[in-house]
Amino acid sequence: MKKKNVLSLVYSAAIAAVYVVLTMLFAPVSFGPIQFRLSEALTILPFFTPTAIPGLFVGCLLSNLMGGAVIWDVIFGSLATLLGAVGTYLLRRHRHLACLPPIISNTLIIPWVLRYAYGEASLIPYLMLTVGIGEILAVGMVGNILLTALLPYRETLFGKVK
Repeated sequence: MKKKNVLSLVYSAAIAAVYVVLTMLFAPVSFGPIQFRLSEALTILPFFTPTAIPGLFVGCLLSNLMGGAVIWDVIFGSLATLLGAVGTYLLRRHRHLACLPPIISNTLIIPWVLRYAYGEASLIPYLMLTVGIGEILAVGMVGNILLTALLPYRETLFGKVK
């Protein structure tokens, strides 16, 4: 295996591990109709490197499994994070827009999961509001703080920008 492939695998695994740890550490607020999943702040990492994308997907998948999520949440919750991460990567040249894809994907997908996979009685617009607020706080605020903090170390941590 080439050194670059091994490094990419290590980055992805480390990101997945941090995602899981943050989700489980804050489990009481990481799940449910009113949630603040701090680990979603990591969805800003594809701004720096595409190797973050599989790490975020696997991290979310494992977190949902470990958190006792139903299969539809494991599937669609993980896909929401995957779509958000891919969107962040695609918007990497637009720093101030890079946080929008995870916020949008989770705000649009997770309320349907809560309603139909868990039988949450709240209306979809209300769930979109609660999930959206949690995503704005986690990704829009904490994620952007993380992005700003990592920006000076971009090449040291993630290599040359392409």
